[in-house]
This record gives sequence, structure tokens and C-alpha cells, in this order.
Amino acid sequence: MKVYHLLFALILLLFPVILKGQTPDDAKKWYLEGNYTQAKPVFEAEYQANPADPSLNQWLGVIAMAEEDYRKAQTHLEFASQKNITQAFIYLGELYTKMYRFEDAEREFSKYERANRRNKDALANLAEKREEAERLSRLVNRTEDVQIIDSLVVPKSGFLSAYKLSRSAGSLQPVSDFFRNQPQANHILFLNERQDKIYYPQSDSVFGSKLYSMEKLLDTFGNEQRLSESINQNGNQAYPFVMPDGLTIYFSSTGHGSLGGYDLFVTRYNLATNSHLTPNQLNMPFNSPFNDYMMAIDEEKGIGWFASDRFQHPDSVCVYTFIPVSGVTLLESEDATYLANRARISSIQDTWQPDADYSALLQRSHTAMAPQTSAQRDFTFIINDEKTYYTLSDFNHAAARSLFSQALNLEKRLEQLESDLSERRNQLTGGANTSLTAAILNLEKETENIFQEIESLKFRARNEEIRNSY
Repeated sequence: MKVYHLLFALILLLFPVILKGQTPDDAKKWYLEGNYTQAKPVFEAEYQANPADPSLNQWLGVIAMAEEDYRKAQTHLEFASQKNITQAFIYLGELYTKMYRFEDAEREFSKYERANRRNKDALANLAEKREEAERLSRLVNRTEDVQIIDSLVVPKSGFLSAYKLSRSAGSLQPVSDFFRNQPQANHILFLNERQDKIYYPQSDSVFGSKLYSMEKLLDTFGNEQRLSESINQNGNQAYPFVMPDGLTIYFSSTGHGSLGGYDLFVTRYNLATNSHLTPNQLNMPFNSPFNDYMMAIDEEKGIGWFASDRFQHPDSVCVYTFIPVSGVTLLESEDATYLANRARISSIQDTWQPDADYSALLQRSHTAMAPQTSAQRDFTFIINDEKTYYTLSDFNHAAARSLFSQALNLEKRLEQLESDLSERRNQLTGGANTSLTAAILNLEKETENIFQEIESLKFRARNEEIRNSY
């Protein structure tokens, strides 16, 4: 046993040597430069030898926060704060804010303020942290009364395994599974029930990822359209899910006033303006200062899911199962601690109704449902927010039916042109071919003209039906 202790002590003494001559001074320099990857192993080696060093605890706490390992960060920062390390005050206050422990956060902020009374930069930084705490405190008071019936911690890389959608809700899959020649890490694609329209993010190295849609044309998807700028503003937009009405879309964004990382938003398509309405940020507990994403609602099952990495291991995410309801009901309580616990989802049992039996819902949530036989659907044509047509017999007005029938006939012509165009493009290999190039250009022009004519006929058919039937 003594030999073991001697060897362990020797290893600790040799750690700086093992780390290629890197010293605590080197690590501190890297830390101040924000190079936490290089600084961390040196600090950890020193911490093994001296775990009661307040500065080491503060540095490791900050690094743990940067790595989103919040449990470790809390342990280190609380120790450093107790030892009156000034920088630990503001970082611990920020961490308490994320935990909705606002009184504890303000206590740390006040200690930091007293220690930096004459430091204008420090006080300006403190003002920002306090403003964020006040904002979160206000949002906690708008926490929704949501029944969360299950939670499952899964690896981030395979979190979609927790989403057991029925066919009527559509499907989710990694973008790289659909576009095999365009791998995009961690991006998710939504395919609607009819499997003729997809929604997906596409990365831009300058402006971040934006959301696009594409429709099925014969045997391939095409006619890529970027979604409205009301959605695709600043930050990254990702994780789309479209309700069966074809109008309501949930998505996640790091912009739009996000609380931190990805937040969940919802918007609807406005048929009158051919654009999406300004997105609404979902309330707590759906959103938090962490990454919250991939909202999906299965109306057939009466179940919804969303994912969050709040206080999870950096490689894990928690998928929550909840009961979706129409409208928003806010929690009413004078107990600030209760509201904070409901906002952060400290316990899913706190959200349950008295004597409620969720066993049937839980069973459905864990089961991939077989598709049900549905009524005949020859197409999907949205008339307005309340009415969607699926067959020509759904039309009430003859003129509108005739216009839409013309559009359907042109769509068949368009499919043939797309097929011809694809074949000609495949032939255009091995060098220039003037006649073939000219033929392709003519087909492309004709395809575009027919597509515009189809859109015009559908627009006129919709207006004619609304004018004469509603």
C-alpha cells in the first residue's frame, strides 16, 4: 500500500513533465486567451495535487461551464466563491440564473459588484448578467401548465429514436439520410404524411443554417424554396416540424431573441400574403437558457415531444413527452420556487393532474403505430385556414373546379417535361454538345412557364371557390 502511495505521489510530481513541459503559468495564459482545450489538462493535473486551491477551482469551473458540464461547474465555482475568488462570483451568478435560482444569483452578483466598484468594464458586464436574470425571472412567471408524462435521456446522436410518430404526423430523419451526397451533421429533415414535401435546414457558412422546402416532382424532389424571411432571419434555423394542416410549422432557432442556444418557435403560413407570420417563441417549460429543439406533435396519438439538453451530460439530451392542448394556460402561483421548478422541469410528476392515469398515453408514445386507412386523397389543396380539398368533388363551384382541373392536367405535362429534362441532362456528358445544350435550355424555359401557369391556375381556382362558396 505504501508503494502505491509513493508511486501516485511521484506521478503527480511528474505531471508537468508528462504534459510536455506545460506549466500552470502556461495553462493560465491559455485560459486567459480562451484556449480551454490546452489549459484544461494542466489545471486538472494540478487539481489532483491540490484540490483545495481556490483559483484552480475557479478556472476549472469556468471551463466546465464552457463545456456545458454544469454540475461540475457548480461544484468548482461554489468552492471558489466561498474562498472569495472575485471572478467566481459572476460566473456562479450566471450559473444560478440558468438554474432559476435568482436570489442566489443576485447574492453572487452583489459580491462581484462590491469587489469591482471602480471597474467600469466589470460593472458593464455585470449589468448585462443582471438584465438576463431579470428577463428569465419574468419568463418564469409565464410558465405554461403542461402535463409532461415521460422523459427519456438518450445520446444526442440518436435522439430521434424517442420520437414514435404515427404515419399521419409525417416522419423525421437526418438530412444526410435523405440527401446522401450532402451530409450535414445533426440536421433533421421533416417529410409530410403524403411523402411529397420535405422541410430541412441548409447551412450557410456566413449566415448560418436556414430552412427550405422541396416538393416531389415525378420520381425526384425539386422546386427548392427558401422559407419566408420572417422565419429565416438572424441565427441558425433548424429542426422543422409541420402540422398536418400544412400551415403550422414548429422550428428551432438561435436567433429571434433566443434565451440561449436553440429555442422553440411556432408560426403559420398566411395564404393571403404567401408568407409566414412572425414566429412566436414558446413559453417555459418548452424553452430554457439551454438548447431546446425538435418539437413534434402527433394529433392521432394525442402526444407531443420536444428535446432539451438542460443540465444534461454534454453528449446527452432529454426528450420530454407531453400532452398537447389547444390554447395556452399559464401557471398561477405565488410560490416563486414552485414556478421555477415547473419552468426548469425539476420533476415531471409535479406536472401531473391528481389521480390521472397516463398509462394508455405512455404505451402509445412508445409504440410505432401502423398506418390507418384514410379517405380518398387525390391531392392536397389548401383553400383557407379552415378548409383543405383532397378530390375534385370537394369543389362547390364549377368554375373553380375547372381551373383546378386544368392545373392538374398541366402538372402531368410538367412531370413529363421534368423526366425529359433529366434524361437530356444525363446525356450531356463528356464535353460540349451545342444542340443538346439548346434543347435543355428550351426545356428549362418551358418547364418554368408551365410551373408559373400551374401556380396561376391554382391561385385563380382558390379565389373563385372562396368568392362563390364562403
